Amino acid sequence: MGTSVLSLRIDGELLERLRHHAAKRQMSVQDYVVRTLIRDDFDERFNAAVDETEKFYGPRELRELRGGVSYVSPSAYVSPSAGIR
Repeated sequence: MGTSVLSLRIDGELLERLRHHAAKRQMSVQDYVVRTLIRDDFDERFNAAVDETEKFYGPRELRELRGGVSYVSPSAYVSPSAGIR
């Protein structure tokens, strides 16, 4: 996998905020922006995977709580006598 160049024009105020955030993490602005883009891309792919899992298994087994995800055990949906005698 090679690398490419991305050039963009941003507002001076936004650049200053990016510099500030990057400096707090002892990073360059470029590294900070790339890390942010990678994290956002991961979040999108993770949410797509969760959606596909929910389609496969049926009822929602994951519930969103205040922006996070909390796992709900499948046993909450299964009765104790689930066909086992």
